[in-house]
Amino acid sequence: MKLPYTWNHIPRRIKQSPDPLFFAVCAIDCAYFLSLYSEMRKQHITIHDIARELNVSASTVSRALQNHPRISQSTREAVQHLAEKYKYQPNVVASSLRKGMSKTVGVIVPRINRNFFSNVIGGMEEVLAASGHHLMICQTHEKYEREMESIQTLINARVEAIILSISMETVTGGHLQKLQETGIRLFFFDRMFEGIEAGSVVIDDQLGAYLNVKHLLEQGYTRILHVAGAEQIPVYRDRKKGYLRAMEEAGIKVPAEWVIEEPLVLEGGTAAFDKGMKLPEKPDAFFCAGDYAALGVMQAAKKRGLRIPWELGITGFANEPFTAFLEPALTTVDQLGGAMGKLVAEMYLNCEATDPPPGECERITLKPKLIVRESSLLKR
Repeated sequence: MKLPYTWNHIPRRIKQSPDPLFFAVCAIDCAYFLSLYSEMRKQHITIHDIARELNVSASTVSRALQNHPRISQSTREAVQHLAEKYKYQPNVVASSLRKGMSKTVGVIVPRINRNFFSNVIGGMEEVLAASGHHLMICQTHEKYEREMESIQTLINARVEAIILSISMETVTGGHLQKLQETGIRLFFFDRMFEGIEAGSVVIDDQLGAYLNVKHLLEQGYTRILHVAGAEQIPVYRDRKKGYLRAMEEAGIKVPAEWVIEEPLVLEGGTAAFDKGMKLPEKPDAFFCAGDYAALGVMQAAKKRGLRIPWELGITGFANEPFTAFLEPALTTVDQLGGAMGKLVAEMYLNCEATDPPPGECERITLKPKLIVRESSLLKR
């Protein structure tokens, strides 16, 4: 698609920001997004331009475009002729703001390139588009500073609500409290910040991890290491709890070194594998709190010549699309991203209609689904 704007049209203050394209990844039309900036409005024909050419008021032009009966037929025809000639398009954003509502919802995700977050966004868009809302999407790249910048960006854009999954670095909630003080509603999905009253949709991460590790135990694995996410993030604490619960029920004592906290990316999985293989008693399985970490473990294991699943079982969490196409395919947990996105969008619409206090917004917990594949099937 040919974009209606070039780099030269972008205001200097945006070009000089830490990331000029910081929130350009939007689920809304590029022209709609860019029209938020007053500097760009002059690139379009406006009702004021038409009014000047016809020597009438802007309000007369506005009424004529709506076929108002109080405007004469000749004036309506003249206005509509010029509107067609100059390809006039109404400024939907400005119109919405004049009515006191932007019909725009801000979404902040840690990483836009993760299938889970893409599915969540898809679910939100399906529900919100049907009600005439648009999405404006920011990503934090797991950085606290970017999260704060994203929130301020969305406040400045006058969104009606912000739907957030917090970053790995987020350990304080002052910026979230300030957001709520603006009157903009806040909703969490997947990762929420404890202590902030807001509606949320999450999965039962502890149950997902428990089912995952219980499956490994049933397959005969006993020396199961856990590649854990950041301890300060509730979802990763819960996954660790699920791991420990399953191991405890099996009567297996878990040494501290069996829990290895690493970034849940490919490199983190490789690092966790190397640490695990240096232990006096080598592991026979890895339960990873994320699929990309599991991919790192699998690649490192293959380089060492280990046969999966016979010499090493591996499981992940998230059900990223690539997991079904690995050799062997990866056992994982489906986080139900599409359903989560739809539910949190519906929650926003319900709250918009009923206007309850933040603490009275619903909190939904979904039951995750274990997807068993060849990477952990020791018994076939």
